[in-house]
Amino acid sequence: MTANAKTKATSDLLLEAVLSSLSDDKAEDVVQINLRGKTEIGDYMVVCSGRSSRQVTAISEKLVQRIKDEFGHASRIEGKDTGDWVLIDTGDVIVHVFRPEVREFYQLEKMWQPSTAAN
Repeated sequence: MTANAKTKATSDLLLEAVLSSLSDDKAEDVVQINLRGKTEIGDYMVVCSGRSSRQVTAISEKLVQRIKDEFGHASRIEGKDTGDWVLIDTGDVIVHVFRPEVREFYQLEKMWQPSTAAN
């Protein structure tokens, strides 16, 4: 590491970096879901859309590079080759970047958000 050491990757700092990167790269319909107490896979999930496969891939690649630059660790990435749905696992923050049609089909965030329907 250089003289200015990498920032310690807490889940809140990771989330802040993820949201900033997605905003910079014009991701659309960004939804942040707090997973604490619901699952052990991470503290947060972020779901967003890119307008095309090319944008989905670019958003994903830039996010992975930003996490590496700011926190000094590699993120796991799946689905980048097709650009329909890319999963980025930064450790405590799981990010899903979709093309809009694919996101609508899977409706992933609805599984994790609290139900608003009355029983």
